[in-house]
Amino acid sequence: MNRVLFPLLGAMAVLAAGVTPSNAQDRYADRPPVMVSPDLSAPWVLQLGHAPGIVRQNRSVVQQRPRYAQPQAQPDRVQTAAVQAPGKRMLMRPQINPIYLPQEVAYDGGQKPGTIVIDTTQNFLYLVEKNGKARRYGVGTGKPGFEWSGTHKITNKRIWPDWRPPSEMIKREAAKGRYLPTYLAGGIENPLGARALYIGTTEYRIHGTNQPWTIGGAVSSGCIRMRNEDVVDLYERVNVGTTVEVI
Repeated sequence: MNRVLFPLLGAMAVLAAGVTPSNAQDRYADRPPVMVSPDLSAPWVLQLGHAPGIVRQNRSVVQQRPRYAQPQAQPDRVQTAAVQAPGKRMLMRPQINPIYLPQEVAYDGGQKPGTIVIDTTQNFLYLVEKNGKARRYGVGTGKPGFEWSGTHKITNKRIWPDWRPPSEMIKREAAKGRYLPTYLAGGIENPLGARALYIGTTEYRIHGTNQPWTIGGAVSSGCIRMRNEDVVDLYERVNVGTTVEVI
């Protein structure tokens, strides 16, 4: 029996000596690539420091900027993060500051419940409610030179409105090298967004936007700009004839 056992143990020793640590890892030399979830807002994805397609900001820059709310991709909502094109780096657009998200607040402005009050200095729209409360939304307002104020009524409401830029706007933008269409059908590419509330006999509207990251700034040519989800909410709460006070 010993004559059989000793040769067998010797052969096993030779095989063991031939397996070095480096050889044992050869099968893992070419590791498979990391597959990144298409949900680039998932916390575990953002923790992948060098995940392909994600642009990482300098830590000092991130610490200086406020944390913003994540967008929701729904039919009447706009997703602000750009979609990565094949072979290109991801471009992440800034998202809205949480202060401009809808919320119930105390309000003592004196207007009757149901009135819309737009503060173009603070960039807030208030829908006055009962018992000293108001529903507050963040808005984009007229840029320098396009501010206005006044009291009007809502004269029309439209879902996914079409857009016909005023001739003055077409000329003004053409002088900057930006050429606007004379007509644009309603849809996600339309700058009026998902809903529009027409203010009096003016050319101004309370409307949605395809640039939600601009909410909270003086950015428009006089119109009151809201996130699509917010203008949809407001649209359902007010009727034609509602008073709009712009201050």
